[in-house]
Amino acid sequence: MNKPIRTLMAIAGLACLAAAPSLAQGQRPDFTGVWTTYRSGNGPPSFGAAGAQPSLTPLAQEKVAAYRRVTEGTNHSPGAYCVGSGMPASMLGSGGYPMEILQRPEQINIIYEAHNEIRRVYFGERASNADEAWPERNGYSVGRWEGDTLVIETDNLVEQIDSRYAHSAEARIVERYRLGVEDGGKKVITATLTMTDPVFLTEPFTTEKKWQQVPNGHLSTYECREPDWLDVLDRLLAE
Repeated sequence: MNKPIRTLMAIAGLACLAAAPSLAQGQRPDFTGVWTTYRSGNGPPSFGAAGAQPSLTPLAQEKVAAYRRVTEGTNHSPGAYCVGSGMPASMLGSGGYPMEILQRPEQINIIYEAHNEIRRVYFGERASNADEAWPERNGYSVGRWEGDTLVIETDNLVEQIDSRYAHSAEARIVERYRLGVEDGGKKVITATLTMTDPVFLTEPFTTEKKWQQVPNGHLSTYECREPDWLDVLDRLLAE
């Protein structure tokens, strides 16, 4: 996302914050709560479009193949080293773990139980320092409202060849979130995601995922290296 786009989004966000309180409270949905991967009736979890995969350029295919040659058949993976999935995998998968959303007018925090990953979505003047952000696996996210739809644009990503959704550092992700009710009363978030990438993708990649609310839900602390630490502690105490 270049500076002019960020500036326009920041101005749009400020306009949203300046709207009348009745609009902000009465017409915008509140995504606050704990959410888990959606199940229709007694069906399996819905992780997005079945088999949906980005269409990779030859360069991306070469890099992904090189990564797989040295990791397939081993226990080496980002998760094994307490490294989070990163976008877009954190939003589309998260290993089936739940997430929690904390919503304020100027910022939305999305916390994934898996690896305790956190995404922060900034609105208005909270996004004014976007050009100073460090690139990272979940990137830098700026939000705005289009009626009752939450739109999030993410850039400042790093290259990921160790993900189901490989992308370069030039990738840009746009998500659109809508809140609804399905299956006789379940609160459901429908998230549509489109990723563009001039280096790794031959065309935009679009998919959808649904999340259902967990009433009065809670996240558990995820300590992926705790078993290793407990082994070390046992050895120390035995000496």
